Amino acid sequence: MSALVLDGHPDARSLTAALAQRYAAAHGDARVLALRDLDFDPNLRFGYRERMTLEPDLVEAKRALQSADTVVIATPLWWGSVPALLKGFFDRALLPQQEYRYTKLGLVEGLLPARHGRLLLLADTPWYFVPFTGLPAQTHVARGTMRFCGIRSVRTHRMLGVKDASDATITRWLDRAERLGAADGRRAGAPQPIAAEAASSSVVATS
Repeated sequence: MSALVLDGHPDARSLTAALAQRYAAAHGDARVLALRDLDFDPNLRFGYRERMTLEPDLVEAKRALQSADTVVIATPLWWGSVPALLKGFFDRALLPQQEYRYTKLGLVEGLLPARHGRLLLLADTPWYFVPFTGLPAQTHVARGTMRFCGIRSVRTHRMLGVKDASDATITRWLDRAERLGAADGRRAGAPQPIAAEAASSSVVATS
């Protein structure tokens, strides 16, 4: 598999989900993994003191991560972070000695084979508030998770002011996701679709 797109939104009718689908449709060799459809306990009940048994859906998700050349994470920004669903997936699926490990010198070594990644980050926060509020989820996901696990090149694409976004702005964001998917597909040599799916009329201005 060339690209794996993790949809971290609990709502299938969200703009986040639409962006993930638009990217994958334009790529030509991409799979969307909607975390809301997985059956797993997002609570890391014992921390790292005791290993929890992986549910079948998590086992399959980890296989998909290990076989992807590009990993894309699409997520909204809630309370300065990502939804509990996505954070729980990170906690349960990204494990020491499997997705990362520490060397004898105490340095982290990422074990995911993907060398390219993208973060599609949506927030109600207007762009002009960012210098004051920051976007901690961007650092958390792009650097503290994706790069930590070995994805060396991670590009972040921010869609800000979602709740007040016009239809034209939403269309522009969807078209942007399509262009990114097509570009990544060409780089990977994936068969290019004639045209990506049009945005669903059910998409509303909510991240």
